[in-house]
Amino acid sequence: MAKEASVTERSNEALLWETLAAIAPGTELRDALERILRGRTGALIVVGHDDVVDKISTGGFPINIDFSATRLRELAKMDGGIVVSSGLEKIIGAAIQFVPDSSIETRESGTRHRTAERVAKQTGFPVISVSQSMQIIAVYVGGMRHVLEGSPAILSRAGQALQTLERYKKRLDEVTGSLSALEIEDLVTVRDVAQVLQRLEMVRRISEEISSYVVELGTDGRLIDLQLQELIGALGNDRELVIRDYLESARDGYPLEQADANLASLSNDDLIDISANARAVGFPVAGDALDALVTPRGYRLLSKVPRLPGAIIDRLVDHFGSLQAMLAADFDDLLTVDGVGESRARAVREGLSRLAESSILERYV
Repeated sequence: MAKEASVTERSNEALLWETLAAIAPGTELRDALERILRGRTGALIVVGHDDVVDKISTGGFPINIDFSATRLRELAKMDGGIVVSSGLEKIIGAAIQFVPDSSIETRESGTRHRTAERVAKQTGFPVISVSQSMQIIAVYVGGMRHVLEGSPAILSRAGQALQTLERYKKRLDEVTGSLSALEIEDLVTVRDVAQVLQRLEMVRRISEEISSYVVELGTDGRLIDLQLQELIGALGNDRELVIRDYLESARDGYPLEQADANLASLSNDDLIDISANARAVGFPVAGDALDALVTPRGYRLLSKVPRLPGAIIDRLVDHFGSLQAMLAADFDDLLTVDGVGESRARAVREGLSRLAESSILERYV
């Protein structure tokens, strides 16, 4: 049951963000909602239509006309709610009284908001409530409620989050650079790996927060999105590569997906704890285990070699078993790997040599 609840929560969260994207600044629905706010009439809008919506609807009249901001605004002047299609192509009905199941729990006090929350829970569709007295727009999806804010307030928070991300990214670059040098020297410990995974997770979380601001900002968030992509664009799948490099050192048969999910599920307090990060991917952490030496398989550094396909990287790792074995391999050894011809063997040798030189220089200069 707990797993089903978790899946439902994730589904509702995804639907909430889809809805927020549909009502972000620059969209026709947002234009309609702002017109309603300025007109001080209020509104109750169900975004979706099926038999359940029909069952709890009384009165009103069918319209089934093309959606537009001005039409929605004019229809909101009448008493009752409005039903629009999920894709916002049509306004299906207006002046409707919704009568949801009164036994559905609600935390709201006002009639319009109580109805909105119950309709959202009963139908599974997003419901938008525009408060006539409070002058706010609230979105209900399942048991979630989100109040829209103006762009200036969101932009302010997004700017602060970007500054935080810049600091996190700088620290991440430092620890990943250190890890590369230690991998070349074969001096990596569990602690070093856990620190990189910790910083990658921190960057991921603050990036997701900024991405949510970008969704809410719509056309007002273009510059924020550009700055975000500039900061995290080079990361690629570093998190997966680090886990794949050391997963066998952590625990045989420990699934990659499980390790990734464990990191994502760490609380903010646990994320600060290096031991918790190591434990999340299967490393033992008792006693001096954090200082135990581990050997990378080579996925992460090989991914930095230009124009080297993922399939070839997998074959190289399977053939040599570790990064150190690859570093020690000569040109002829590389040619014995299926799919590695002279040009690729040369690219691997030269690429790893350059990475080794640059990593050592960055660490000690």
